[in-house]
Amino acid sequence: MNDIKRRDPRSEWILRNRLHPEHSTYALTHATGIMSEWIGPTGVKRKNPHLVGFIGPSGLRRIDRSGLQSSQQTSVKVQVDIDSRRFIQINAPSDYIVVVPELPGGRFSAQDKDLFGLAQQLASKHSETTAVLGVILSPLKDTALGEIGMDRVYFADASEFSDYDPEAHLQQLTAIEREFNPLYWLFPEQTSISADLGRRLSVKLKVRATSNVWQLDLDTLIATCRASGGTSDLYRPVSRVILALAECAEPVSDTRHEAKPIDQAINAVDVIKRIRNLGAVSVDPAKVALSEAEFILSGGKGIANWDAFHELARRLGATEGASRVAVDDGHMPRDRQVGATGTWVTARVYLAIGISGAIQHLQGIQACDKVIAINTDPGCDMIKRADLAVIVDSSELIQSMLDQLQQRQEEVQNVA
Repeated sequence: MNDIKRRDPRSEWILRNRLHPEHSTYALTHATGIMSEWIGPTGVKRKNPHLVGFIGPSGLRRIDRSGLQSSQQTSVKVQVDIDSRRFIQINAPSDYIVVVPELPGGRFSAQDKDLFGLAQQLASKHSETTAVLGVILSPLKDTALGEIGMDRVYFADASEFSDYDPEAHLQQLTAIEREFNPLYWLFPEQTSISADLGRRLSVKLKVRATSNVWQLDLDTLIATCRASGGTSDLYRPVSRVILALAECAEPVSDTRHEAKPIDQAINAVDVIKRIRNLGAVSVDPAKVALSEAEFILSGGKGIANWDAFHELARRLGATEGASRVAVDDGHMPRDRQVGATGTWVTARVYLAIGISGAIQHLQGIQACDKVIAINTDPGCDMIKRADLAVIVDSSELIQSMLDQLQQRQEEVQNVA
């Protein structure tokens, strides 16, 4: 036998084609050594553009948010590497970079994690003793603070602030500015609360905020900012207050940080509150626009009993959506169509029942945090996209969920 390395063209083709029925099997087998480059039949070197971290022709790094490209190798990597992450501990920080996350629903969003990744890049560029300080201004449910890149964390007194109290929050951030004099302030752009708070702070500090940042050159500290509705780019020197878009940087994945709470009290100046928070107002989920809904129950061609579907949406408190096929068949109004030809949604939970997953539909849900798919076809594209998939008949599942919800309601009424 000779030492000539033999290629397997079929395996290479399946690994490149993520829609192939055997792609997941080959990806899992090659998870620890998936090919990034290979020599083609003509002798030309070829590269796999679907790998996470691939540098595209424009010099931009691709970041996988959907899980379509890296679900298998990521799961293997977590099992192998999660306990071997390098632990970062800064005993006496010389400088600080402050991140104020949005925390929708009390949990870190993907954009929040991107922001901490950018903060760690800035801290590493400045010095080894520069710490990333996370400021928590609202109730927090997540506990893995060190995994997302926090060296220090400051919890505002929950008894003094409400979820929306911009004047009090601004005074708290101003007190942190006096106490630590951070190098940079980072806020998530295009969010309802934190982005507004970042602009208020920039006015308070008399600093022009660098907004809509989606890329940052760490060597020159020149920020690439989206403009004209995302159709053009502006290049600006970065200021102390940064409002960054989603995917501005890769989240922290290879290190763990101390996330040490700051015990010292940081007293803010008392302010006369002109805004009074009267609490949350109950809203009918059926009247919430799809683009603003956080929990969407979407139905497709596989729904046989639409009355039960509507009842399930009402019991779950979910906003109803539908595929184009269901809308064309007259089961749902046109304004409830999800997809590139309908409405692009950004829900935290998207529950799809009986939807096979046309490419236009998958484009419309690519910004959703968690996708749950119920279908009888294990090979459909929606199942491949989903974070959680259930292979079962939709009618049986809907009825089972309704029965469990009814049982839970009766138990609560008996206890009361």
